[in-house]
Amino acid sequence: MRLYLSSFRVGNQPDALLGLLRPGQGRRTALVLNADDYKNAEDRAVAGKREVDELSALGLEPFEVDLREHFGDPDGVRAALAGADVVYVRGGSGFVLRRAYAHSGADDVLRDLIARDEIVYAGYSAGPCMLGPTLRGIDGAIDLPDLVPDGYPEGPTPWDCLGVLPYCIAPHYRSDHPESAEIERTVQYYIDNQMLFVALRDGQALVVDGDKTRVVG
Repeated sequence: MRLYLSSFRVGNQPDALLGLLRPGQGRRTALVLNADDYKNAEDRAVAGKREVDELSALGLEPFEVDLREHFGDPDGVRAALAGADVVYVRGGSGFVLRRAYAHSGADDVLRDLIARDEIVYAGYSAGPCMLGPTLRGIDGAIDLPDLVPDGYPEGPTPWDCLGVLPYCIAPHYRSDHPESAEIERTVQYYIDNQMLFVALRDGQALVVDGDKTRVVG
């Protein structure tokens, strides 16, 4: 299992992400932007270009995989991710992203790819939050559980996450970020409910490489 879970953007030590690539492995990077599906098309495109530029500057080769194109089609998700060396999931709405995973079957596909060590799973904010056991605790004034973008099927809020990690990720902790005050309440929720969590400040990233886990940045 290889994970690069950043609080914000690529973090202060992106070389730690590149270091997870195996010798001889390519740099094809499937970019998942669906946490931004609540935005209008123009704003989503601007954010997406920024991600492409940032990843390209690291020497990665990003291409978008839009999970909306694969709702009800997990085989399509698997085919779209075939040959990817990295899956990079940007931040935004954790609940929208979780809905996209559920409707497309990306949750099961990604669990399998991570378990088989076929990809590096990377990203920031909402992207890392998908790997914990639950989204409970991040619901608040910023991350709205009932937010359903146009084109998404209606349905109950998907609280459970992929469970790849036994703990939740709390990004933007005590950082210069609009969501930092909300994350203080999230961390208190985890403490009050005796939940395992890792809090990351912007610039930091949790790096998992097999049985080794460390925080960089």
